[in-house]
Amino acid sequence: MTLLSAAILLFLVMDPLGNIPFFISALKPVPPQRQFRVMVRELIIALGVLVVFLFAGRYILAVMHLREPALGVGGGVILLLIALRMIFPGGEGSSGEAVSGEPFIVPLAIPYVAGPSALATELLIMSKEPTRWAEWLAALLLAWAVSSVIILASARLGRLIGPKGLIAIERLMGMLLVTVAVQMMMDGVKTFLTTP
Repeated sequence: MTLLSAAILLFLVMDPLGNIPFFISALKPVPPQRQFRVMVRELIIALGVLVVFLFAGRYILAVMHLREPALGVGGGVILLLIALRMIFPGGEGSSGEAVSGEPFIVPLAIPYVAGPSALATELLIMSKEPTRWAEWLAALLLAWAVSSVIILASARLGRLIGPKGLIAIERLMGMLLVTVAVQMMMDGVKTFLTTP
């Protein structure tokens, strides 16, 4: 996996375009003059969680005695579930949280930006080639930066693209993620069958 392909994969699982309606909805109780500041704060918190998990995740796996094939299949299953929710969404956000007042950490930072699919994906990337940690960190920062720009412009993008446009883009991203998830599961099974 290259730096660019890792960044694209992380961008897809962060799903900033699909999260635009959820950000707009969660920020309704917040005064308009504070919304930008709240979004910046939540994005920085999400980045902190993602960076910590990128470096600490493999030690958590080691303590739990989990091997790469299990991570590949498990990460693929999580991605598949997230992708299916993107293609066939319910009536609420991905966290199912009802937000009252100013949101703090939940649900904007976690799980909208630093969700289970993003954490599982970066864990899988890092566990395969931990010596390339600088590239994976750069890929994470790139994906987060592009996602942040989209989320910070969420109100404008929501008006520009419109609800139907946002839905169409999210469905397309979901279909791409389904193929990535299936590939991750196949790779996990293949590694398990070929490892003595």
